[in-house]
Amino acid sequence: MPIHGKKYRANKDKLESTKRYSIAEACDLVTKMSPAKFDETVDCAARLGVNPRHADQMIRSSVSLPHGTGKSIRVIVFAKGVRATEAQEAGADFVGAEDLVTKIQDDGWLDFDSAIATPDMMGLVGRLGRILGPRNLMPNPKVGTVTMDVGKAVSELKAGRIEFRTEKTGIIHAPIGKVSFGSDKLRENLTALLETLQRLKPSTAKGKYWKSLTIASTMGPGLKIDTGDISTVVET
Repeated sequence: MPIHGKKYRANKDKLESTKRYSIAEACDLVTKMSPAKFDETVDCAARLGVNPRHADQMIRSSVSLPHGTGKSIRVIVFAKGVRATEAQEAGADFVGAEDLVTKIQDDGWLDFDSAIATPDMMGLVGRLGRILGPRNLMPNPKVGTVTMDVGKAVSELKAGRIEFRTEKTGIIHAPIGKVSFGSDKLRENLTALLETLQRLKPSTAKGKYWKSLTIASTMGPGLKIDTGDISTVVET
């Protein structure tokens, strides 16, 4: 039994297996090779020349995509007093302190996509490390989710700020939008991500930094991008 459907195989057959597409070509093709009836997410996989086992080569950060992700993000905030009020006014889905920790710790509630905390709350939030850590939901100052400016953080996440980190193999996976965005918006979102990754290149990373770059829709085939084309959209 084939793993993929007829539409997927037909689209993949249209691709040249050895070709590396330009960023513009790939963003155009990914919108035309979406076989599903729903609005598929377009994801990027960038393999970088870093060794995440070395702390100084672990890349973890965030980027605000100019056109968002097309997904509704559920954000919770650990805060008290005026900061809690700011979070609520900015549109946080749930705001709390000890009560929120209990809700997650005792009730197993995880109905959210991102968590923000003020620095003074991290002693309390630290109790949730074993629960939130493995799910990449733990607030972290490196990605801007441990901050006193909770209102701004909530607004940015709701507007399409994404978080990313290098996996053990040096690959970063990140969504860059929906098929319905069209090629231009996908290209602009991808460019924003690539510019951020270039800026975060560790000084200790040796050799070729951009090993490979691929984009694909949820149900579509992967489109391999010519890494040499990255220099046309970012300053290297």
